[in-house]
Amino acid sequence: MANIVETAINAGSFNTLVTAIKAADLVDTLKGAGPFTVFAPTDEAFAKLPEGTVEGLLKDIPTLKKILTYHVVSGKVMASDVVKLDSATTVQGSDVKIDASNGGVKVNDATVATADVAADNGVIHIIDTVLMPA
Repeated sequence: MANIVETAINAGSFNTLVTAIKAADLVDTLKGAGPFTVFAPTDEAFAKLPEGTVEGLLKDIPTLKKILTYHVVSGKVMASDVVKLDSATTVQGSDVKIDASNGGVKVNDATVATADVAADNGVIHIIDTVLMPA
């Protein structure tokens, strides 16, 4: 099985996320033992950001790292566990709000489109919106 980074690359819908992970020098971390839970925004999610945001972040590595690590939770948290939570502490240090009360799962304002994409060092939950720390 592939690690989180390889899984994202192979999926083909996370080109912006993979570019950001490389720019922020987080590839080795996310290829590490983990386990990690990654709320992974699709290319479409990044495209919803105001024009120029992604380009600006790729030049502001400290902020980019904060945003990317805000999408990662330590441990392997499967969907069956996520629905029991109302928040989770991210690697960035802040909490994300989790709401499973309406049938689907929301992480802050993002909807989980696909849950439980397995990787050998964790799990990916595909989301439709980029999470921004406060």
